[in-house]
Amino acid sequence: MEVLNMEWKRTEIGRWLGLVTAVWVQCISGNNYTFSNYSDALKTLMGLTQLQLNNLSVAKDIGKAFGILAGLASDRFPTPVILLIGSLEGFVGYGAQWLVVRRSISPLPYWQMCIFLCMGGNSTTWMNTAVLVTCIRNFRRNRGPVSGILKGYVGLSTAIFTDICSALFADNPAAFLFMLTVVPAVVCIAAMLFLRESAPAEDKVQEEDAAETKYFGVINAIAVVIALYLLAFDLTGKHGPLVSRVFTAVLLVLLAAPVAVPIHIALKAMCRSGSGSREQTDVEAEGVREPLLVGEVSVAEKAEEAAKNEGAIRSSAVAEEAAEEGNMERRRPEIGEEHTIVEALRTVDFWVLFLSFLCGVGTGMAVMNNMGQMGLAMGYADVSIFVSMLSIWGFFGRIGSGTISEYFIKKHATPRPVWNAASQILMAVGYVVMAVGLPGSLFIGSIVVGLCYGVRLAVSVPTASELFGLKYYGLVYNILILNLPLGSFLFSGLLAGLLYDAQATKTEGGGNTCAGAHCYRMVFVVMAFASLVGFGLDVLLTFRTKKLYRKIHLSKRMGKAAAAHRTIKS
Repeated sequence: MEVLNMEWKRTEIGRWLGLVTAVWVQCISGNNYTFSNYSDALKTLMGLTQLQLNNLSVAKDIGKAFGILAGLASDRFPTPVILLIGSLEGFVGYGAQWLVVRRSISPLPYWQMCIFLCMGGNSTTWMNTAVLVTCIRNFRRNRGPVSGILKGYVGLSTAIFTDICSALFADNPAAFLFMLTVVPAVVCIAAMLFLRESAPAEDKVQEEDAAETKYFGVINAIAVVIALYLLAFDLTGKHGPLVSRVFTAVLLVLLAAPVAVPIHIALKAMCRSGSGSREQTDVEAEGVREPLLVGEVSVAEKAEEAAKNEGAIRSSAVAEEAAEEGNMERRRPEIGEEHTIVEALRTVDFWVLFLSFLCGVGTGMAVMNNMGQMGLAMGYADVSIFVSMLSIWGFFGRIGSGTISEYFIKKHATPRPVWNAASQILMAVGYVVMAVGLPGSLFIGSIVVGLCYGVRLAVSVPTASELFGLKYYGLVYNILILNLPLGSFLFSGLLAGLLYDAQATKTEGGGNTCAGAHCYRMVFVVMAFASLVGFGLDVLLTFRTKKLYRKIHLSKRMGKAAAAHRTIKS
């Protein structure tokens, strides 16, 4: 008993230490959203049109299409291997871009630049897959908060990179690309030491549920402080060298702060270790007459379960033999049960989720990829504040929606897709505001689009795991995010690129330029319509999953009641 108890403590500390290192990985894995910070340098050096530049951004997003490889690998290789592949690929992909922008080498041929941007984009799929799959499996009872935290820090990563570069290197695009090359590789290699998948201790699940909620709250609070700190730095204008260095030092301390959670758990475990032997004696003297918690079984029950399993094995063998003879057909799993990838792709719910995801993230990617040119067209010399606004408000959308959607499932059985539907309506409003082109509309639009894009990402991640299970979740997730390159191609590469070039005038270097609200007006109108289509799909998915979320709601209530019963008995 004492050995098992100590093993559980080590596992518990390891889970939270893994979550903290996962947070650090997410802080640097949003590098794929930072294209606007150096896109103008690439456009000038390579003499590109806006369509050619947008197709470069599509190339980096196409890298996410190869995330299927990361999904397949996540079921076959340990987490450190997945992180290593991602870090090496990002080092090569962004390293080549850095050499071009700092003019260490001549601009590479267009097709070669596409390959290196594709590698940089694909590197994030390995990082995100390693982090999300491992942490959601480690904290399967709190998928919403975990998704919100991890996706929230991804949202902050763009602002973190942008503000640190602005503070230390005065918005130098070459220095920015150097950070994208080196920092993610170093962080991922460090995370390889701590991020592991650990089987949950079923006899401790209910007991620790309240503690997990408290710890998630602490990490969320730290993240909110970081977001507000970044926001204050952005809104206070230009800063001197001393203030910028102090800002960077404080930011690094805040990013390290979540490690206080596993340290607290370790200290708490050490303080309780002395009383562990007395608790063991009490339990042995009392005897185990009934399960202490939901999921804990007595010796007799274990024996009975073993007998049932043996019978199940024999039955399974007979069933397989019958299936081979063509005498029976495998039952198709229901929504909420474990699905293979083929079974998931055969469901209507998967494609409703997939298409609604396309409408939300596809249009959002178009704004992120083109924010640099959108700002210049509207007359802004410095567009970094809009990039930061997208990042920071994307964080609030991600971290808030994960926690809020989990709360409403526990309290009212509210289906998670409801929040996706709400975000699509608000996103449509944001596009209309930007289409009007009034002073300040781009600032307001960047806030609204960032917020809704964050909601869309954070809510869809746990939704997919709840609909199709965790066994093949890595592959399901990476097929779902095929919407990122597909949406980037449709809305950024084709729609924004072609409509911008139709309004632009050619420049001497072979590129083109456009100034005025009319440059992107029709782009925003089309994307507002796409958001309304996504709203309709999310409403449909809400009605189709009401029964499933009632079951999840009842399961969470039963778990809470069992924990309360255990507390009263003890």
